[in-house]
Amino acid sequence: MSLEGKRIFITGGSRGIGLAIALRAARDGAKVAIAAKTTEPHPTLPGTIYTSVEEINAAGGEGLAIQCDIRDENQIASAIAQTVETFGGIDILINNASAINLTPTLSTPAKRFDLMFDVNVRGTFLTSQAALPHLKASAAAGRNPHILTLSPPLSMKAKWFKPHLAYTMAKYGMSMCVLGLSEEFKRDGIGVNALWPRTAIDTAALAMIPGVDTDFCRIPEILSDSAYIILTRDAKTTTGNFFVDDEVLASEGITDLEKYSVKPGTTDFLLDFFLD
Repeated sequence: MSLEGKRIFITGGSRGIGLAIALRAARDGAKVAIAAKTTEPHPTLPGTIYTSVEEINAAGGEGLAIQCDIRDENQIASAIAQTVETFGGIDILINNASAINLTPTLSTPAKRFDLMFDVNVRGTFLTSQAALPHLKASAAAGRNPHILTLSPPLSMKAKWFKPHLAYTMAKYGMSMCVLGLSEEFKRDGIGVNALWPRTAIDTAALAMIPGVDTDFCRIPEILSDSAYIILTRDAKTTTGNFFVDDEVLASEGITDLEKYSVKPGTTDFLLDFFLD
């Protein structure tokens, strides 16, 4: 399979992992809507929805820039409607937008708690809800629809909750959406899966965390290549999975991951959260 002509809606794709997934799809000739907040250049963070679309178009795809804050259900509805009007439908939803705050309980202010739950849990749920009627139409037309959410495998081990309870609950909320939606819409032929990295990924968000040495990370393309494999599989039989990037690549015989290293020759990578 290919992603040629697929109509893709990505939340938070102005930079990092979301943009990498968009560009991989664009190389096949996909149509990609970037729904994110950034319309003006940030003093320290690269990329806007408009620069992302320029890159998508240059890679061979068709980009659509939509300013959207997924904390607002009206903005979500408008962004989905604009995508459908422009592209004629939606075949793939990428729930990429996420907020992170790695603080213990006594150091987590209410506004940070609310931000993570509004973006991660509520945003993922409401964006999926708004896209699902169009994904059902895509399934009926035989277009192999998928939802892919950037969230971790679910685990009830206390060690994942202890260091940053609020963040863990918010990310697991995204994963619970995957678990529920995959079963609820299995008969409709919509593949709903999660994807998570084995190691830390060099993104602007990670660089803002004090003490992180990105030399011991991998680049976002390891996730975009993994996402591509998932999204080109049969949605009817590929659903309800909590995929890990290196395992997805290995399933296709790709075990040499050197090209994804920030620093060539690195063997001792920083591990990401939520994986043993």
